[in-house]
Amino acid sequence: MFLIDDLLLAPYKGVKWIFKEIHRLTQEELENESEQITQALTELYRKLEAGEITEEEFDDGEQQLLNRLDEIDEMLNPSDETLEHGEAEPEDMTEIEQESRDQ
Repeated sequence: MFLIDDLLLAPYKGVKWIFKEIHRLTQEELENESEQITQALTELYRKLEAGEITEEEFDDGEQQLLNRLDEIDEMLNPSDETLEHGEAEPEDMTEIEQESRDQ
């Protein structure tokens, strides 16, 4: 009986393993990108201290890097609100699109 169960569940277990592997690789990739952004921030601070870039250039670069770091953090550690509603609402949706989606 167990042999038949194993044979019947083999395709399901294979697909499940594939999705787990994809999830693991995605997590690793996001963590690596997070480390690269941290290094880029360090380099940005170094350039500011050395006078290679202006304060304005620094602020622009820092803001972009911090925004991307926040996005990665949200993907790696979803908030309770995101989990509760399935997905967070896209910020660029108009009110009409949101209303039609809700109905």
